Amino acid sequence: MTDRDAYQKNNTLPLILTGLLLVVFLGVGFMAARFLFSWTRARISDSGMIPGVSASTETSEHVERRPGQVIPTWTSSERITILVLGIDEREQESGPFRTDTIMLVTLDPTTSQAGVLSIPRDLWVPIPGYAEDGNRINTAHFLGDLYDHPGGGPALALETVQYNLGVPIDYYVRLNFQGFIKLVDLVGGVDIYVEQTLHDTTYPDSNYGIELLHIEAGQHHFDGEMTLKYARTRHGSGDFDRARRQQQVMIALLERVTSLKMLPQLARKAPEIYTTLEESLSTDMALDEILALGGLALTVDREEIRFGVIDASCTQNWETPQGAQVLIPLRDRMREVRDYVFGMADNLGGEVTPIDEKATLSVRNGTLRPGLATEVSAQLQVQGLDVREASNADRQDYAESVIILYRPKPITAEKIRTVLNLPASAVVNGSDPTSAYDIIVILGADYLD
Repeated sequence: MTDRDAYQKNNTLPLILTGLLLVVFLGVGFMAARFLFSWTRARISDSGMIPGVSASTETSEHVERRPGQVIPTWTSSERITILVLGIDEREQESGPFRTDTIMLVTLDPTTSQAGVLSIPRDLWVPIPGYAEDGNRINTAHFLGDLYDHPGGGPALALETVQYNLGVPIDYYVRLNFQGFIKLVDLVGGVDIYVEQTLHDTTYPDSNYGIELLHIEAGQHHFDGEMTLKYARTRHGSGDFDRARRQQQVMIALLERVTSLKMLPQLARKAPEIYTTLEESLSTDMALDEILALGGLALTVDREEIRFGVIDASCTQNWETPQGAQVLIPLRDRMREVRDYVFGMADNLGGEVTPIDEKATLSVRNGTLRPGLATEVSAQLQVQGLDVREASNADRQDYAESVIILYRPKPITAEKIRTVLNLPASAVVNGSDPTSAYDIIVILGADYLD
C-alpha cells in the first residue's frame, strides 16, 4: 500500500456512511466522490452485514456499476421518495412503538429537484386493513409491529402514508432517538439559530416525567441531547412548529457532515458511527442503492430544496368520541402542499396559475425608502395578483426581503419571487393560521440593491 493509499484509507469517510446519512438527514450535496469504497466493503466483510440495510446482495434494477467505477450510477429517471421515521424507542422498552417523526424526502433524478414534507403525528386518517374509520397516522407503525403485518411497522406506515398522500413511496428509513443523539454527538454537534425563545414547562423526559426546557433566541451550538429536545418540543403551535424545527435540524446536520474540514474527524470516528447505525437504524434500501443515491445527491442545488409542512392551513382540530385531540386533513389544501414539495404543479403545462390559487397579499416596507410598498404593490397588481394592503413593516431595518406563506400558495409565491427577482430562500412558511392574508411580502434592503 502506498503512502497516498494509506492516507486515503485513514482520512476519508466510507461512502456507505454517506449514503445512510443521505437518507436519514435529507443528504443532498454530499462530497460522495471523496469517500473510499474499498474500506466500506472490508468493513462489511468483517461484520458479515451492513448496518440496518437489506441483506440482499443482488444489484438493484435502478443501479448500474461499470468496471472500475467506485460510485455506482442511479439509472432510473423516476422520482425517488423515502419515508423517514423517528421512533421514541427507550432502552427499557421492547415495543411496538409509535412514530414521533414522519417525513417524506423526495428527489427527481431528471430535474435534480428535491423536497421534504413533514406530516403531523396526530393526523387522523384511515390505516389500510386496520383502522378504516381512522386513527392517528403515527399508530400505523405500532399496529404493523403489533399484528405482524408483512414487513412490520415500517411497511404499514409506508402503506398508510402512500394511501393518504397519493404518492408512491420507494423506501423507508427508521431511526430511534438514542441513535440520533449519538450520531449528532459523533459529528460534533450542530449550529442552530433559534428565532424565538422557547420555554416548555412540560417537555417529556426519558423517565416518563416532565422537565423544564428553556432555550433563548439566538445562535447556539447544540449537542445531540439538546438537538433532539429542540426538534421534539411542542412549544408554539404544537406539531407544526416542531416539524419546521426538525427540517431546520436536517439542514444543520447536512451542513455539518458536508464540511470539508469535518472529513478527517468523521473518518476517525467511522467505526463508532458504523456501530451506532447498526444499533439504531433500519432501512429496506440495498447497499448499491444507498451508494448510488449518495452520488446522485451531488446534482442537487441545496438552495432549491422545497420544504412543506401539513399544518393548520391543511387540517382542522377535532375531538374523537374518546376525547382524543386529533387533526382532520383538509385534503384539497393538503394536496396543494404536497404538489409544491413534489413539483407536481410544475408539470401541469401552465394549467395552475396564481389566479387559480386566489391568494391575498399584503406588501410591507421594511426599509427607509418612502412609498416602496405602494410601488411594489402596483407592480404585483399589474401581474394579476390580489394585493389587499400596502403598509410599513414592523421595523425598517430588514436586510433581506421575505415572502411569508401563511397558507399553501406555492404558485403565487413563485410568481412574486420571480417578479421581484428574489432568491428561492426568500420564500418561507409562516406559523400563524389566523393571518388575515395568505402571503405577506416584506421588502428588505436587498430589494433596493
